Amino acid sequence: MEMRALGATGLRVTALGFGAMHLNDERISEDHAGRLLNDVLDAGINLIDTARGYGLSEERIGRHLAHRRSEFVLSTKVGYGIAGFADWTYECLVAGVEAALARLRTDVLDIVHLHSCPLHVLQQGDVVRALEDCQRAGKLRIVAYSGDNTELRWAIDCGRFGSVQTSVSMCDQANLVQHLPTAAARGIGVIAKRPLAGAIWRFDQRPSEFAEGEYWERLQSMAIDPRGLDWNALALRFAAYAPGVTSAIVGTSKPDNLQRNVEIIDQGPLEPALQLAVLNAFARPSSPFHQNAYMKSCLFPSGVVVRRCHSYGYVASSRLASLKNPSISFRNLFDETDY
Repeated sequence: MEMRALGATGLRVTALGFGAMHLNDERISEDHAGRLLNDVLDAGINLIDTARGYGLSEERIGRHLAHRRSEFVLSTKVGYGIAGFADWTYECLVAGVEAALARLRTDVLDIVHLHSCPLHVLQQGDVVRALEDCQRAGKLRIVAYSGDNTELRWAIDCGRFGSVQTSVSMCDQANLVQHLPTAAARGIGVIAKRPLAGAIWRFDQRPSEFAEGEYWERLQSMAIDPRGLDWNALALRFAAYAPGVTSAIVGTSKPDNLQRNVEIIDQGPLEPALQLAVLNAFARPSSPFHQNAYMKSCLFPSGVVVRRCHSYGYVASSRLASLKNPSISFRNLFDETDY
């Protein structure tokens, strides 16, 4: 599987990561959890993501993969849920890292995210300082943030995080324009969460769960023609190969779904025309999700450069089409005059 540099952190991760939230289910036996986690590594995936809030997940990863610890990059999230400490305090963060080390049966955590930490807490600085102190003590390698919106913007701008985890999907493309260009320019790795957008194409009617309901409404509004592709393949290939994304994490408890996702990633990026169609379905001015305050060019892995314009969504740029250096993820076009 394709390996990518996680920004300037020095870590390399696979284009597909495994989200381990589904392991927090007592209906899943320990034998099944162990087989699934080992199948993940056997399939060539080297990024496993979990969190304090995922219950059994951390313990099961530690129990079943401690003997293969050198084979994968371990990502978790902290900030809450530690007995005897108030959430989102310096002491809670330090204790949370210690607890994660014990549950995951490891001497060091590769990536530790602040898990959807509120903006005012981020700005106070204690929680970031706690992770930095743990980093200096050798307990973790990369200080990271997981979340969206203004908190994500602050995390990218402050210069203290090596990686971020945020929503990227064909139904949630705002970060591709608003935040990922800056992250790429600053050497910050990006892990895309919810790349399948909850697989909302499964539903004939709007789901009651808020996020899935929002995604469902967006998909209806976008009216995307998948052009013969399975919806899962369309969504995952779009997100995993979107410019600025280092790895897209997908969770499952089913080995067949795991294998399907690996096969999808191995197919590579979408055809350029389909990439453009998905981008424009979200970005067109008539769409309620249109963001017209930004202009960026995005270089997809296929070598196609697309440019976001104020009035026309995304367009292929023939003048920029020769820029096929895969190290270039974005080019700022604010100083261009031919749009």
